This record gives sequence, structure tokens and C-alpha cells, in this order.
Amino acid sequence: MKIHAVITVSGLVQGVGYRYFTYKKANEYGLTGYVKNLPTGEVLCEVEGDEGLINEFIKDLRIGPVMARVRDVYVEKSNVLQGYRNFEITF
Repeated sequence: MKIHAVITVSGLVQGVGYRYFTYKKANEYGLTGYVKNLPTGEVLCEVEGDEGLINEFIKDLRIGPVMARVRDVYVEKSNVLQGYRNFEITF
């Protein structure tokens, strides 16, 4: 079943390639949506796709790239889809 998830990642996740890591992983899983930095120092990701694939994607986000230090990953799931066509890094 396709779902929509809003994921907020905190820790040392800006300036360490976290958005690009997220972009690559989302494309590997065939997910759509976007990722962006927040002024709070967190990273926000909205993603859509198969719930099982999103769960695997979230596991990867908890690890992040080598230079990142993920402190927490907060996830809100919904059945209301936004209809994203691809996955992109936004600013």
C-alpha cells in the first residue's frame, strides 16, 4: 500500500552530505518526494511509496552518511498522497 511520510531528522545532519544521501536512497527504493534543510539544523523529508520500502528507507536515514551523527528520526505517516512525480533536493 502506498503511503505518505513526513520525516524529520535531527543531530549533525547539515553540511555532511545528508540530503544527497537521502536523495540517493530514495531513488534506490523508487520513492518520490523531497528533502530539505530546516533553519533549526534538522533535515525534513517528505516521501511517498510502498510502506515496506519507506520503512527500509527510514532505517537507512537513522544511519545516514559517514560524517553524519543522527540523534533522532521523527516519522508521521498518512494515507493522503501528494502525488510527487520524482524525488528531489529542495532549498
